Amino acid sequence: MGYKTILVQVDNEARSAARVQMAAELAVRYGAHLVGLHAVGPTTGAYRMVNPGPAVIDQQIERAQAQGAAARERFDALADKAGAGSIEWRISTEDAVAAVVLHARYSDLVLLGQPGPAAEGGADAGFVRGAVLAAGRPVLLVPYAGTYPPPGRKVMVAWNAGREATRAVTDSLPILKAADEVTVVVVRPEGSAHGDVPGAEIGKYLTRHGVKVRVDLVHAREVDVGNLLLSRASDLSSDLVVLGAYGHSRFSELVLGGVTRTMLESMTVPVLMSH
Repeated sequence: MGYKTILVQVDNEARSAARVQMAAELAVRYGAHLVGLHAVGPTTGAYRMVNPGPAVIDQQIERAQAQGAAARERFDALADKAGAGSIEWRISTEDAVAAVVLHARYSDLVLLGQPGPAAEGGADAGFVRGAVLAAGRPVLLVPYAGTYPPPGRKVMVAWNAGREATRAVTDSLPILKAADEVTVVVVRPEGSAHGDVPGAEIGKYLTRHGVKVRVDLVHAREVDVGNLLLSRASDLSSDLVVLGAYGHSRFSELVLGGVTRTMLESMTVPVLMSH
């Protein structure tokens, strides 16, 4: 099964075009319906204010509608250039996380941008955290710096035998099956969840799906796992990292796991996360 509906967040930051182009090219690759969503509501950096009055809210809505029209022109042009045959445009001025989550429910893959140092006009870290943890779909995050072709030639999977990692592997199967090379990196492969021979079961599982896979076991006790994975992705020349996203709610705030937070803040290639 491939991706049949791909959803991409289209905002007003400079990197939006690169994200839309990647989404359009992936839509062509999988023969998917491409949905552009302009969701710039109160939870993004451009519009979030403390207790805005009615006049301010009206101004925000008018600004969002004007920017949405411009964003649609860019989306249509990039989708047409990539050759995407089935496209759709949607716009929301409601809470941005809620909008993405709603439309993600009816999509197979969601593309968002990594929040940059200055998120004016685009998504901030809170928006991305909320969307990744609540979407219920795989989220492909595109780095805010650099140029990237549609990923999937050389893929690195971060595997710890947990629920989130399992979900990420399953969600990324259409990409993994078509990849030239897939490396499963297991850091600290101790524990019963990995089976009698750590790495063997995930390797066999992926092989039965036709994935060209090898398993890399890393026995390192005192190590920053997030940065180790980033370094390993660089060593492997990976064009995509597949990762389970860990997080929970505490005191009404979303708290990410250490590896997830490091990857979100410091990714050097696109990252597919599932929660």
